[in-house]
Amino acid sequence: MSTELDRLASEQYVVLTTFRKTGEPVPTPIWAARSGDELVVWTERESGKVKRIRRDGRVELTACDIRGKKTHGETVTGQARVLDDAESEQVRRAIAGKYGIIGRITMFFSKLRGGKERTIGIAIKLAS
Repeated sequence: MSTELDRLASEQYVVLTTFRKTGEPVPTPIWAARSGDELVVWTERESGKVKRIRRDGRVELTACDIRGKKTHGETVTGQARVLDDAESEQVRRAIAGKYGIIGRITMFFSKLRGGKERTIGIAIKLAS
């Protein structure tokens, strides 16, 4: 039987919803991969989602299309944490591995635009 982690990790895109101080949800479609018993994502260090997760790690995840508009499946809650540089490198490898040539090309161009200094990984532990 497939778990919610397996289901979300197999999706092409997921909507990662973080929350502002006011409680207002902020949905963002994003790539995600599995790393152990967590779902991992990769983003810019200075993004709003990183700032919101540092303040409050509560998140929601829903499978979606590339634009994040058409969602499908159950919404799952979880607790996110911002990773250090070594863990972020593992996330980059997981994303590149899952998304194949497109993932590797994306990581290559990310390195050209600032790479490790500009991006960071986020790990999400799904609620049981």
